[in-house]
Amino acid sequence: MPDGRAFFGLETKPPVWYAKRNMKCYDEVIDFIASGPSPSAVASFRLSDTVNKRAELLVQREKSGELTADEKSELDHYLELEHIMRLAKARARQRSPHEQSH
Repeated sequence: MPDGRAFFGLETKPPVWYAKRNMKCYDEVIDFIASGPSPSAVASFRLSDTVNKRAELLVQREKSGELTADEKSELDHYLELEHIMRLAKARARQRSPHEQSH
């Protein structure tokens, strides 16, 4: 994904925070969106176990007061992405109520 092209049409390269660490969660969501999912696929989308375990580890480290500044930034990005996906799932469910039974 990071290859010097426009990132959200705003830059010619990915932001520093993206290039600085392996943001697998973003790659998974970007690949999913690029696949042209149906509303029911959006509603049932889940990140990989690897990404979920990383997010859980960061939450545990935050609760125990062991989170570094870089980890805090990473956790913030996970939480923002989770929020965006929750909104997308809600809208997908509204647009295709007949597909909710899956």
